[in-house]
Amino acid sequence: MEGFPWESVIAVLGLAVPVCAALWEFALVGRKRLGYRVQMDTTATDVSHSPLAGVLDRMQRQGNPHGTALVDPSFVLLRIENSGWTPIVADDYMRPNNDPVGIRVGFPGRRVVGMVVTELSDEYLRDFFPEHAAGLGTTDGLITLPKVMLNRGAHYKVLAVLEREEGFTDARFPDPEVVAGIVGGVRRGTIKKTKSHVFASKSVRVFMAALVLVAAAQSVLTFTRDDAVAAPLDCTEGTLTLSGSTAFEPVVREAARQYEETCPDARIPISDDSFKGSVAGLDSLAEAGKSAHLTGSVGLPDRLAFTDGAKSDGRPQLLPRPVALSLFTLVVNKDAGVQDLSLKQVRDLYAGRITNWSQANGNDVPVHLVSRSPGSGTRTTLVGQVLDGKQPMRVTVDDCAALDQDRPGRCEVGDTGTLLNTVATTRGALGHSEVGAAAAHDGVQQVRIDGYPATLEGADEGAYPYWQTEFAYTYGEPPADSIAAGFLRYLANEVGKDILRSHGHRPCSELAKPLLCRPT
Repeated sequence: MEGFPWESVIAVLGLAVPVCAALWEFALVGRKRLGYRVQMDTTATDVSHSPLAGVLDRMQRQGNPHGTALVDPSFVLLRIENSGWTPIVADDYMRPNNDPVGIRVGFPGRRVVGMVVTELSDEYLRDFFPEHAAGLGTTDGLITLPKVMLNRGAHYKVLAVLEREEGFTDARFPDPEVVAGIVGGVRRGTIKKTKSHVFASKSVRVFMAALVLVAAAQSVLTFTRDDAVAAPLDCTEGTLTLSGSTAFEPVVREAARQYEETCPDARIPISDDSFKGSVAGLDSLAEAGKSAHLTGSVGLPDRLAFTDGAKSDGRPQLLPRPVALSLFTLVVNKDAGVQDLSLKQVRDLYAGRITNWSQANGNDVPVHLVSRSPGSGTRTTLVGQVLDGKQPMRVTVDDCAALDQDRPGRCEVGDTGTLLNTVATTRGALGHSEVGAAAAHDGVQQVRIDGYPATLEGADEGAYPYWQTEFAYTYGEPPADSIAAGFLRYLANEVGKDILRSHGHRPCSELAKPLLCRPT
């Protein structure tokens, strides 16, 4: 039929059919959707260097009643969400009314050691997860979750520590198995694995894409579009150089790895020499800024330095961004025979007034002080927060291996890992470390101060003194589209905050005064 406006008909269909498909998907079929995402699934076979060491240790103590050490642990972060367009209520779950469980999660090849709910999108969800809540916990190696009522877009997250089952030898674990269903839900109501941006069903997307191709044949300029999936807003391209605190290094390494996986055009290489201490990191950042010969107010786009505490006076070009509240702890060799010291005893030990552990109600063993070198944020915090501004006694040997086992003495090391290993192998040794690293090291004993352990609650209440604010420093103000600015935004967003919490740190954004980032 000559003269029939086929192009116009196809153009109208190209607009009308996607609209009808969207109405069908969202208003009718997709009214109820229960979804989940596996946001993190990380093994931690090297316990002494595991970036999740702090949370693994705490969850092992809480979830492993026998207190046995984990042999091949792994760490999973699971997000449960209402990805549909209508609320989900308790009666929607396809479970018997007398069964409080709404969702069951299994991990083939692994058993559950411990779990905790880490994030709630809305405050009302907290009432579904009180201690000993019906439906919340672990049963027969599974995680069981209650029938949580979820408004549109609401979600919560579950953090789990798992152990490899005996006899399972595959290098890679199968994906978690999440079993749940809701009445009247899409695709028989079965819980579905979702992606970061929930859209239409696969069949509707295919149909819509086909119509777009037909319309594009009529007018390339009007209908051609880039179908590539956009990267998250925090993603930038380029290479970022990081340096600074050895205590905060595990957090930064994990965040850098996750950022590279999320942002394919970003590179954050971290070598064994990248982190040499807080002051060394600031020195490196300042030197790079001077060498760049920058003009105007724009700063370095590709460098960050992380420090335990704020920088000293001077260096006005280095600008701070508070990232997290961190805890530190005193550690001793187990032969010392102490688990608790008064603040006065700690000061007397570092001043050299207590030279044998028997003077502090411990064993008859000489005291050997193993300290971080000057410039370490962990040491600076110890002096400022615990030792009342007084430096430790003089160094007696340059090499810790030369300490006389029968006489008191003091030596210094350059990084947290070396300090912990030295304390573990030196009788009567006393040192200081970031809590997560200390908790992961089997050879040392954490020490309470005045009866208080290293907890965020103790720091908040003013009972525990050994804490510090972790800062990220830039040289000048980095451009908003730079990789330095993008990585800082990433640390302040959801996944970045999950990484901070998994190491035992508290994100500054969760505190009453996030810009100060200190206990209340």
